[in-house]
Amino acid sequence: MLFKIIYKQKLITLDIFNLSQESLWLLTVVYDLGLALLLYRFFGKYGLYVAVVLGIVLGNLQGGKVSELIIFGTAYKVSMGAILYSGIYFATDVLNEKYGREEANRAVMLGFVANIAVMITLVLSVQFKPSQITGSALEVHNAISTLAYYSPAFVVGSLTAYLVSQSFDVWFFNWLKEKTNGSKLWLRNNLSTMTSQLIDTLIYQCTWVIATGMDWSTAFMLAMTKYVFKVLIAAIDTIFIYWVKRWN
Repeated sequence: MLFKIIYKQKLITLDIFNLSQESLWLLTVVYDLGLALLLYRFFGKYGLYVAVVLGIVLGNLQGGKVSELIIFGTAYKVSMGAILYSGIYFATDVLNEKYGREEANRAVMLGFVANIAVMITLVLSVQFKPSQITGSALEVHNAISTLAYYSPAFVVGSLTAYLVSQSFDVWFFNWLKEKTNGSKLWLRNNLSTMTSQLIDTLIYQCTWVIATGMDWSTAFMLAMTKYVFKVLIAAIDTIFIYWVKRWN
């Protein structure tokens, strides 16, 4: 992780973690899931509501941040949004498991409304002209403008993918729980997340084709790459959900 500090008009870059991109990816996944875990530990189901809201808002704000990971000599393009979505599925699965389907659906809708509110607020923000009193005001204004107007198609596509996939995830998790009489938590956690993540990935990748003119074959390859990483995250969060299941 790099921190940039301006000292006497000179830009100083500090490398704090000095980690490889691959290690940083794993650390971010653990951080995201760990944050949801802490929120639940201290605030119960309300903490999980917050985890869902944070996940969708931060995930969409950073959906355009794409990095490359080198695994076994092959480069894979991974979006920060895909990583930060992991906490959402974990939070809704815990809500579904411990509080029921209605609570999980409530969290999904809270995330949906919160994301719309953030987007509207960003658009309103850029309508105000930046002050001339400080040079940073224009930089911040331009940064917010980029986020607010990144692409209307991306906003609509992301919200559609989120609502459809999360609603399916909650329903499918609950359905599997009923079919297995409450046993095999690992099965419903992984199967519901992997299936709903596939739906989310395909819908969002179609958005890339519409918004950027990307050809379908390239979009499909990117979607499958993202999906593989999402499956890995689903496997990791199984450890966390078994941990919290024992909490009162």
